[in-house]
Amino acid sequence: MEFISLYGLFLAKTLTVVLAIGVLLLLVFGLRMRSRQRKGQIHIQDLGKQYRERQREMQLARMGEAEKGIWHKRHKKQDKADAKQAKLRAKRGDNAASRSCLYVLDFTGSMDAGEVSSLREEITAVLSVAKSGDEVLLRLESPGGVVHGYGLAASQLQRLREKGIPLTVAVDKVAASGGYMMACVADRIVAAPFAIIGSIGVVAQIPNFNRLLKRNDIDMELHTAGAYKRTLTLFGENSPAGREKFQQELNETHQLFKTFVQRMRPALDVDAVATGEHWYGEQAQHLGLVDAIGTSDDVLIEQLARHEVISVRFSRPKRWMSRFTDSAVLSLEQRLLRYWQRSHKPLL
Repeated sequence: MEFISLYGLFLAKTLTVVLAIGVLLLLVFGLRMRSRQRKGQIHIQDLGKQYRERQREMQLARMGEAEKGIWHKRHKKQDKADAKQAKLRAKRGDNAASRSCLYVLDFTGSMDAGEVSSLREEITAVLSVAKSGDEVLLRLESPGGVVHGYGLAASQLQRLREKGIPLTVAVDKVAASGGYMMACVADRIVAAPFAIIGSIGVVAQIPNFNRLLKRNDIDMELHTAGAYKRTLTLFGENSPAGREKFQQELNETHQLFKTFVQRMRPALDVDAVATGEHWYGEQAQHLGLVDAIGTSDDVLIEQLARHEVISVRFSRPKRWMSRFTDSAVLSLEQRLLRYWQRSHKPLL
């Protein structure tokens, strides 16, 4: 019995030490992850080099063995000559031969425009090195969302405009409402033929459970200081005056939206397009909402002859719980998309 009690005591001590070490390691790991999450990281990718490598692969795939040998010898010689010239220029400190750069950014917006935190870092990075002749291409996809979030996103793009850096926005799928608020800042908007464009309007909806509460003898008290601190509520009894004030605020926001679009695109007949309607790419071009029809791929390939094409992306490490929830949300979105495709109805 004494042996068992001593063994149990030893085991308890061992488990205590192991648990203490485990907790300490978790704390250290958690602090490191938080530090990394705060800092984030800029990822740079040479899209021009990537395109040329793919082009070479396609060319080689169509050649016979003899042609491949000749091709490899010729390009190996050319690559050595180019590397030698680049080394000589670097020794002389001569940057005159370097081409201008097209910086490629991506923005896939959610309802709260939370992606603006990465966009601001990417734009800051570009502004820190951009020189005369450089341009920015933003591949934009967003159906819109909260006013303040997309207002900030549009303001970030204005930083490029104020510095005189030409900005092109390419819309392959959708730039509606807040998404179009961002797009209209660009010097040039390119949209795919069936991309959804426009929806220059403001919408808000709120359920009201007041009658349900009354039927169940539940009282709801709401105390405010200020006549319009709350206009419409979830559980209180909404008044005609509250509804009128709420509509007035929507109209004011809509007018601010229209004024902003007009300032960014002076030639646009804003009153004709600020009805809350959306249009497809070719229709949007006729209305003056976009400048050209094409895809982001067309824009990139067109610019390869004139610029170095560099992708700039800022990211922060995600916690494991965020990765799980993001996967769940993506799965739900895919299910909703499949349901919509079966119903054969437009998705707005």
